[in-house]
Amino acid sequence: MRPLVIASLAVALALPFSAQAQDLTAKAKALRDRALADRTAYELTESLTTEVGARPVGSPAMERARDWGVAKLKALGFSNVRVEEFRAESWLRGEESAEVVAPYPHKLHILGLARSGPTPKGGIEAEIALFGSLDELMAQPPGALKGKIAVVSQPMPKTQDGSGYGFINRNRTQGAAEAARRGAVAYLTRSSSTDDTRLPHTGAMSRPKDAPVIPAAALSPPDAQLLERLVARGQPVRLKLKMENTYRESVPAWNVVGEIPGTEAPDEVIVVGGHLDAWDPGTGAIDDAAGIAITTAAARLVAAERPRRTIRLVMWGAEELADSGEAYAAAHKDEVGKMVVVSESDSGDGPIWRVRLPKGSSKHPAMQAFAAAIAPLEVVLAPEPATSGGADVADLVRLGAPVASLSPDVTRYFDLHHSADDTFDKVDPEKLAQSVAVWTSFLYTVAASDIDFRQLAAEAP
Repeated sequence: MRPLVIASLAVALALPFSAQAQDLTAKAKALRDRALADRTAYELTESLTTEVGARPVGSPAMERARDWGVAKLKALGFSNVRVEEFRAESWLRGEESAEVVAPYPHKLHILGLARSGPTPKGGIEAEIALFGSLDELMAQPPGALKGKIAVVSQPMPKTQDGSGYGFINRNRTQGAAEAARRGAVAYLTRSSSTDDTRLPHTGAMSRPKDAPVIPAAALSPPDAQLLERLVARGQPVRLKLKMENTYRESVPAWNVVGEIPGTEAPDEVIVVGGHLDAWDPGTGAIDDAAGIAITTAAARLVAAERPRRTIRLVMWGAEELADSGEAYAAAHKDEVGKMVVVSESDSGDGPIWRVRLPKGSSKHPAMQAFAAAIAPLEVVLAPEPATSGGADVADLVRLGAPVASLSPDVTRYFDLHHSADDTFDKVDPEKLAQSVAVWTSFLYTVAASDIDFRQLAAEAP
């Protein structure tokens, strides 16, 4: 340890803890104000969406995204910039179309679901079986949907916290397998989305070993409503569906990593970031260029204060098919004991309205300094502890890493995500800056202090 660091540490230890807390608060507030005026996150979001665009795993664009991430982290002054390769699934879209052929012809707007199978050459034409919910479909006995195209038309509720997505998303993830078990030849579900446009929203479905893989796609909300009206007229409704796609079980993928090394406790690591991959209809602006940009900009701002602990920024490379977090945890399982806290930004451009901290930590001086810094930003510190912090850190949490959750308002997020509307023009620079300010305040107060979330959780009632 260099003499200057030893001296500064000795001075800090000699101060009353309240004075240390006051110093943390003052610097956190200064960094907050700097973050509110900083445009790094907005510029990073623009750069990734413009220079790379859509970034599905297994595509040439994902390779460009990897190289973009390395170049940006180096240019922004991160240390130990590296690429960690792993294997991931890949599903790439081909030509897709759907239309009502009876009783009245209509073109429909669909997007295939990742892991879906293709239709036979020439497509599938069949009568639909329409259900208002996945539970209604699952109430059907084996064979009941033989030769049919199963359709679930249940809408998604719009909520500030995204709970509507959790409520409805099994229609997308589980519906095709359940339909296939009952004999369906294809499956359509109303998009897991809250908009009213004819732009459907894609996403991944499960591919269990005990069910046939059938063609499956998301319908735009107006087209799901159209099918409901047609069925209500009492006549059989027939669709023609064509889908081409390519599924590979294992392709190269990459997590891109950079660090702000700690000055006094470099082996104590805060792991944060966002995911680099993005679906193909749009350019992946809110999902998740914004998340990468927010955490990168926040870490860079904290770097100027030479924090005592290391901040590790990860651009996870295969979140949409749930491979990158598992791969990262497997590669770093021996480090989990030294991970101070983990979290991911993967819910758009903000503004953050709620923070859930690790259990028992809210009264610690460092977290009180954090709370004081974000008080003007209209953020609620929730009384309940964080249990999750994003898909890519879920495996680290299962291995014992403390977790925090910084939740943006997602009222509009599910109008856009996984659709052709997920583009840079939707990003609000002021909301993005508010998120950067909250993340900056959190990273600074954790990285500059000696808060021990594990000990606090153990001591909590």
